[in-house]
Amino acid sequence: MKTTRTMVLAAGLVALAACNKKSPTDNQASEVQANAENRAENVEARANNEASNIMANAKNEAGAVKNEGKNEAAAIKNAGENKADAVKNSASNATENKTK
Repeated sequence: MKTTRTMVLAAGLVALAACNKKSPTDNQASEVQANAENRAENVEARANNEASNIMANAKNEAGAVKNEGKNEAAAIKNAGENKADAVKNSASNATENKTK
């Protein structure tokens, strides 16, 4: 009985070892698959980085346009205020000249 059990265990170990051994073709296929997965991950990472850069550039461009608009609006407002002040001063001067 002991010999039979030993033979069965040995046969099982041999069968298990045979199942775990990969052929060179299997190893090569695994390497090809791993390389393909790595390349795909690298492409995806580069695409994500590029997308992030595009978004950052777009935000910067939008901010620049917004600031330019604010500056132009402020310049127009200042010009209008200066013109209004000039009109007030002109009217005030005209009134002073009439009273003299």
